[in-house]
Amino acid sequence: MSYYFSKEIEVPFDQAVEKTVAALKSHGFGVLTKINVQATLKEKIGAEFRPYVILGACNPQMAHQALQAEDKIGTMLPCNVIVQEINGRSEVAAVDPVASMQAIENDRLGAIASKVRNELKAAIQSL
Repeated sequence: MSYYFSKEIEVPFDQAVEKTVAALKSHGFGVLTKINVQATLKEKIGAEFRPYVILGACNPQMAHQALQAEDKIGTMLPCNVIVQEINGRSEVAAVDPVASMQAIENDRLGAIASKVRNELKAAIQSL
């Protein structure tokens, strides 16, 4: 089982970020955090890196259900979605919540993770 799913889209990087945020929103996710990895690496260690953003996506209803099912699950929230530029193309990838939560033995959480996976996957595929 892969730990992520992804899709390449033929739009410039900045537009890919905007489209990704809109797709997540249309599937019930808000973006709680936006980390510009390229700028951070340049600032902190002087490293050159391709355009790369990590979006912390959260569906409040599903997050609430997960927190009720497993009180430490906040260590794995929000769901990370990346947008990166590779050879002039944009790639969007999201964590597979089912894969990342396999180590937690909680059937209620597994069902919630499946719902989150389905919505994240639908958002990415809609791009």
